[in-house]
Amino acid sequence: MAAADSNRVYVPMGMADSVGVIDLASRQVTSSMTGTVNTHGSALTPDGQYLVVGSLTVHKSEVPVSRPEGITEDEHAAHHGGGTAAVSEESNTGLLYVVDTATNAIARKLEVPGPVHHVLVTSDGRYAVSTHPMGGGISIVDLDTGTLVKSVATGPAPNFIVETGDGQSLLVSNSGNGTISEVDIEHWFVKRNLRVGGGPEHMVLAPNNERLYVNNGASGQVLVVELSSGAVAATYEVGDEPHGVDLSDDGQILYATSKGSNRIVRIELASGARHSVTLAPAPYHLAVSPHNGQLLVTSRSESKLWVLDPESLDIIDEIPLKGIGHQISLESH
Repeated sequence: MAAADSNRVYVPMGMADSVGVIDLASRQVTSSMTGTVNTHGSALTPDGQYLVVGSLTVHKSEVPVSRPEGITEDEHAAHHGGGTAAVSEESNTGLLYVVDTATNAIARKLEVPGPVHHVLVTSDGRYAVSTHPMGGGISIVDLDTGTLVKSVATGPAPNFIVETGDGQSLLVSNSGNGTISEVDIEHWFVKRNLRVGGGPEHMVLAPNNERLYVNNGASGQVLVVELSSGAVAATYEVGDEPHGVDLSDDGQILYATSKGSNRIVRIELASGARHSVTLAPAPYHLAVSPHNGQLLVTSRSESKLWVLDPESLDIIDEIPLKGIGHQISLESH
């Protein structure tokens, strides 16, 4: 049972208002997590017991903002901006769904400050971190208590998040101003901004934590950022509207999708050898399976997920989905 359970893939279906659960052994959608609204980002807790998915739709708050003891209603309203402004601000929130992977049932709904794009659960399992493209930053929720710990301003249109291997920092791509923000996890503040230019979006960190690979939506490239210096050390051409990016398990091979050029690219980092094939229509989110290295790629235009051979990039299978697949989460070994 454990072997079968550790072979699952979770794919948020956006406007289809569900999350598909795929068994990689049979390459079939075996079940569905329902009751979510426009989920885009997803991340598993380290123990695999819960999937945290974020809604990219504005929600009306169901939880009134609590008034501290000893403070009058007028004083509390003034502190939050007063009058209708306070009501408007507090009613437009985002949602995280914490879904039990054993039952597919929503265990909790957590309110966050605005629609959620991508999601990360920290390696210690303690926090769920969301990017808020309309809010200019990230939010941090304590998964034990369900409370909002902090909101951190990073930059305009924050897109994606990765965690450094030492668990000390998060890296957040800000597609609106061409920067990567390094956020201190212990104290939740931006300790460094790296200027990479263009429109940085999806990212993957090398296993040695020395290099960050960032797709640049503006230039059609993957940028290679040296984290010690913060400088862009190299670039790889991918194609129009690059989106998904990931590394092989050993960190030696880079994969990237080009939505606009209908292409997937494989680059051997040591030699620079490059192989690309046509993949249509609109290859989108990408993840490398930790079990066999196969590539999982969704389409932005059709409700399906491709399974590709990691060497040849040949299509092994196409799995029909019930919606457009977004941030893919895979159970680890």
